[in-house]
Amino acid sequence: MNLDPAKMCFGLTDDLDRQSFVTFLQLCGQRELAELLAERMSGEEMLQVVDSFFLLLKKHLSKDEYHRYFLLDPHHHHEE
Repeated sequence: MNLDPAKMCFGLTDDLDRQSFVTFLQLCGQRELAELLAERMSGEEMLQVVDSFFLLLKKHLSKDEYHRYFLLDPHHHHEE
């Protein structure tokens, strides 16, 4: 992690926002947290999170980046 989770802070500087966001996403990616949230969230809440996240991926990643960084498929090449 780039930043101590206790030092995450948003709204002060662009650089700190970006470092905090990286840390936030890394924390969200922990399996134990994911399993706990999956147990407690409703199906509708899960779909809201997934839909919002996929909109961000579609907006900010090319199809090749989506396959490489999200699906972890470095050999996929999407013809545009």
